[in-house]
Amino acid sequence: MTPHPLELYRVSGTHREVGIQMGELGAEWIRRGIETFDAELPEGRTRDGQLKLAEAYRDVTAPSLPWLLEELDGCAEGAGVDPSEFFAMTVEELWYSPYPKRTQGKCSDVVAGPAATADGHLWVGHNNDLKPEVEPEIVAIEKAVEDDPVILQIGGVPWISVGWNQAGLSLTGNELSPNDERVGISRSHQVFEMLRAHNLHEMVANAIRSDRASSYNNVLADRHGDVANVEGSATDVEISHLDDNDHLTHTNHYVSERMQPFEGDPDYAVRSDVRFCRARDLLAEQPAGSVTPEVLRNILSDHENKPNEVCRHPEWDHPTSKTVFWCMADVTAGRVMFGRGNPCDSMEQEYVFADYGAA
Repeated sequence: MTPHPLELYRVSGTHREVGIQMGELGAEWIRRGIETFDAELPEGRTRDGQLKLAEAYRDVTAPSLPWLLEELDGCAEGAGVDPSEFFAMTVEELWYSPYPKRTQGKCSDVVAGPAATADGHLWVGHNNDLKPEVEPEIVAIEKAVEDDPVILQIGGVPWISVGWNQAGLSLTGNELSPNDERVGISRSHQVFEMLRAHNLHEMVANAIRSDRASSYNNVLADRHGDVANVEGSATDVEISHLDDNDHLTHTNHYVSERMQPFEGDPDYAVRSDVRFCRARDLLAEQPAGSVTPEVLRNILSDHENKPNEVCRHPEWDHPTSKTVFWCMADVTAGRVMFGRGNPCDSMEQEYVFADYGAA
């Protein structure tokens, strides 16, 4: 069993103040990232070119999300790094080689709506797969900022891989490889805005904003049992919902026919589809009204179809990728279970929102 739990940190104050606090707690990892800036450059890119391109992203972001720049600049201050270099690091679109590009973050989502679960609640399950060396950097952060809903986010500092908020909203999802990326608000920054929302409609509007640079597949849900799966690119989007069985699954490729022309990593899409079909089929096997947290965790722990299994281990033919954390959320009740490493052998932790739904 993975011996070390995820650390839970609490930050509060203004956006700048919470940024400074996050920068201080993640300083070692942030500084290491800055130190390897040149080594990480995509083929054909230069440091000066990367920083200049990042300025263009910042120019688009500043008018719409000034609070986010306060938070990110505060994070750079807390970590003691150059804010322009740090901002460039946080723009995910900048760190890929030219097409065809390789999907970096590999994640699996399974959702069971109220009609599918034994307790009548909406449950969301998620595995997050990254490089094995990233696992020690994953933390949980409770963020209380001014008039925003309290947020629980899990990921590296300050990045959001998944998150939930006190207003009753859930954000998980999967990295995609859209082939129409452009200068705009980075997908890695959009999620910060989504988690400040007070309702699902506002959350979806933030996900499909017209000035976005690209998009993840965003699995968005609320405590009332509504789900919106936002499968987007920079220029188009398809929104789907729970199926007739009150189920939803997604991995790291475009599933909808409308969005498949935007697939930038067709070779990996075939492999992602193996995980997608396996998770979908395991969920479909469950009779109506029978899905429990144990069922969801068993799906997240599934090892069939190696090396394209849902629960990924580095020793099984893919040393560059493993499940670095997992989570399951009772979105109806505001309760989140999570753990470091693989769901098949790690310690379960729990976070419960106070005054859930009151924000």
